[in-house]
Amino acid sequence: MLKKILVAFVCVAFLLGWLLWPIYQFYAHKGEVPFVPWGEIVIPDDSPYSQEVYNPKFTQVAEQSLQRLYEHHKAINAPGISAAVGINGKLVWAGAAGWADIELGVPVSNTTQFRVGSTSKAITVTGLARMLDKRLIDLEAQISQYHRALPNKQWQQIKVKHLGAHMSGLPHYKQVGDKIGLFKSMALKDHYSDVNDALEMFDESHLLFDPGSQFSYSSYGTVLLSAVMQEAAGQPFLELMQQQVFTPLELTHTGEESRFEGQGTLSKFYWNDGGKSQKVRVWRDVDLTHRLAGGGFVSTSSELVKLGNAYFDEQFISQKSKDKIWDPQRLPNGEINRQNYAIGWRVHQWQVEDTTVNFMHHGGVSRGAQSLLLLIPDYQLSLAININGKTDNFTNFSKIWKEMAISFIKASESEP
Repeated sequence: MLKKILVAFVCVAFLLGWLLWPIYQFYAHKGEVPFVPWGEIVIPDDSPYSQEVYNPKFTQVAEQSLQRLYEHHKAINAPGISAAVGINGKLVWAGAAGWADIELGVPVSNTTQFRVGSTSKAITVTGLARMLDKRLIDLEAQISQYHRALPNKQWQQIKVKHLGAHMSGLPHYKQVGDKIGLFKSMALKDHYSDVNDALEMFDESHLLFDPGSQFSYSSYGTVLLSAVMQEAAGQPFLELMQQQVFTPLELTHTGEESRFEGQGTLSKFYWNDGGKSQKVRVWRDVDLTHRLAGGGFVSTSSELVKLGNAYFDEQFISQKSKDKIWDPQRLPNGEINRQNYAIGWRVHQWQVEDTTVNFMHHGGVSRGAQSLLLLIPDYQLSLAININGKTDNFTNFSKIWKEMAISFIKASESEP
């Protein structure tokens, strides 16, 4: 009898450990519990770097940008970094510094794939814009017009634009009332092949407010948007994105992460204590398919720029559709929401010498990665930066974009 009790105890303890270990790791990566004593890696002092200059007009600014990129990745203790710039619809430069895999000695290259976090929203909305052009979907329509099997009755009155503008009332990750969904969002072990299945993560949560009445950032809103897009198009979301975005733009390194495993192009992703130290750890294995459209894609800096460049081609996305998705959404009182959020993009203004220009951007923070995609239509400039680590403050990661953008704008306006 004692032996049976002991065996049962060991089995239960093993099961609990298996279930709770991802949760322990979740809090370890947040710095709230200690890591296990092994697994620490030191970023080498010497880092490789490389670049591709696709237009000789930008040779000088390319050298300056590569140096800036190298120094920045050192300053923020990012194992690896990449960046790319497009001008007038063409990729003109791509640079990389540091390591895609420290232990194997693999340098970051222009084909290294990073998790792009919430920059996925801009990718998803590119597909949405294409659907608008084809009249497959209407931003003003209620989502129940397209999705006939919504699992939560409260969602019936949500409009398509509410999902893209974070005005649906859906919760963000930590706001989910569904305890099982909250657990799964921390464990990150489940794989979802169908975006409709991922709705189980939050389908029992109450709306935070009536749709359209307030603004509250929610990646799950974009997940629901992907399910609505899927139903409106009559084809799986990833097939839709492949057909409407990835294939036309020749984005061969952009998509759902597991598709690229074993191909040697995915970066390793690292915990680096918010950029405070050269001592890092490989991020635990996670599955981000539950948030694919809102935070689960992988891509390269060069391919993000190619996607950005496509916005300057009216054969790809019409001006009418761009005007809709780049229009910062207003609250019922007439005020623009506090993030100047449009549909899948934030829209702000920037002073370039004596000219005030609009720029559209989206950043992303993921497990062991940060990302930025930025467009300046007045100069037809597209810029992307990615790292395989994280900084405590997103601005510490992204702040080099202004100097890089100014340099390339000036070079583009100079005589050949």
